[in-house]
Amino acid sequence: MSKPDLHTLGPLVALIALIVLGALLNPAFLAPGNITNVLARSAFIGLIAVGMTFVITAGGLDLSVGSMAAFLAGIAIIAMNAALPGMGENWGTILVGMGVAVLGGLVAGYLNGALITKARIEPFIVTLGTMGIFRSLVTWLADGGTLSLDYGLRTLYRPVYYGGIGWITWPIITFALVAFAGEWIMQHSRFGRHVEAIGSNDRVARYSAIDVNRIRLMTYMLLGLLVGVATVLYVPRLGSASGSTGVLWELEAIAAVIIGGTALKGGTGRVWGTVVGVLILSLIDNILNLADLVSPYLNGAIQGVIIVLAVILQREKRTAEER
Repeated sequence: MSKPDLHTLGPLVALIALIVLGALLNPAFLAPGNITNVLARSAFIGLIAVGMTFVITAGGLDLSVGSMAAFLAGIAIIAMNAALPGMGENWGTILVGMGVAVLGGLVAGYLNGALITKARIEPFIVTLGTMGIFRSLVTWLADGGTLSLDYGLRTLYRPVYYGGIGWITWPIITFALVAFAGEWIMQHSRFGRHVEAIGSNDRVARYSAIDVNRIRLMTYMLLGLLVGVATVLYVPRLGSASGSTGVLWELEAIAAVIIGGTALKGGTGRVWGTVVGVLILSLIDNILNLADLVSPYLNGAIQGVIIVLAVILQREKRTAEER
């Protein structure tokens, strides 16, 4: 009988421990309203993190997703406000904004992927550059302020975030569906096998007749698509976008992927682990806020520490396997 893999089960154990800790620190932690709030807030990062899992598994990285989400939210709001006079205050106008966000995400993902695969520029450099571009563009479009959706459209659009089936809101449902689909694709599809093969050794993958550049491009387009979907669900929450929208989302998404057990250097992807990682980060944030243990301004620092620790654990695992 083989021993349980602690590196695989570790994130799940940590999640259970956090749930127990949260319940002990504050009775309101397990209240249905708090659980719904945690899961709904997790959905935005979760959708992006599922796409990031494929990118990192293939040996890539994307630092632009938070800025991309801000830019997509901005152009979606501009598109809906522009369509309002001609189309009126109805779901057709909102669908225009949704389409702009999703299509914009695909184009942005293609831009990142093409620069990496065709121009042969390092992913870190490309996405660091586009991170600045997207953030600057939305700040420019908002003239340094905030882009706000028309009040009537905002009211009509609100159920996309706040509505759902019972207490399970649409963002939670969407995240769950995407996570199940992502796990199946990673584990059971040819695309998933090719992504892992490229991340393990792209030279061997080329010798195996895998179109490495096409698969890598597809991972960035998938990530861009999911950033667009996350934006569609995020806009009705506040009905606005600014230069500060989506700040540190890339940090949270990458942290969730690494915590979940996906190898930072590629080759091994666990979408289910990423989901656990997203929930761990959200619960830490929620527990800190409920218990008032640490200033919320330090949440980014805590996430940074978690990333470093997760990478150290991965390195120790690789060292142990090599001995």
